[in-house]
Amino acid sequence: MDALGLALLRRARNAIAAELGAEAAPAADESAPTALAAPGATFVTLTQAGRLRGCIGSLEAHRSLAEDVAANARAAAFRDPRFPPLGSAELPSTRVEVSLLSPPSAIVFHDEADACARLRPGIDGVILEYGNHRATFLPQVWEDLPSPADFLAHLKRKAGLPADFWSPDIRLHRYEVRKWKEDTSS
Repeated sequence: MDALGLALLRRARNAIAAELGAEAAPAADESAPTALAAPGATFVTLTQAGRLRGCIGSLEAHRSLAEDVAANARAAAFRDPRFPPLGSAELPSTRVEVSLLSPPSAIVFHDEADACARLRPGIDGVILEYGNHRATFLPQVWEDLPSPADFLAHLKRKAGLPADFWSPDIRLHRYEVRKWKEDTSS
């Protein structure tokens, strides 16, 4: 694992541990302080025994990478509305994954079939926007939804729209991620 990934994973875990009053992991050799100080957008995903336990992130860079990963780690652990706040006893069995997002770019398409044809399974994270509805799926979601039509249908549902909804006013953006995940031995 590269130095940036190790630094981000440790920073995320330490932010959660500090909130719980638990002992922090040893600080990583942060040989990439410039990267941590630069603006960055991250998602922090928490899992237990391979099952989702929390996932919160930023779609656009608006604070330093170091601040963003720590804030999103705390939010994933304690403020994901799908789960109760993480308890101290759960921390040792919780695995942290950090995804660093590229800036989003618009996907130009003519209709839903064209939008599906332009998606790159396994590569694209996708942001869907329609009026006040907005949702995203990280590229990792392609593992569970490999069909572009299914991926888009589930993304519409996540945004609070019917799976079969379509409007020419839907906007789609794509991004890619670099991701790092703790070993199960961590």
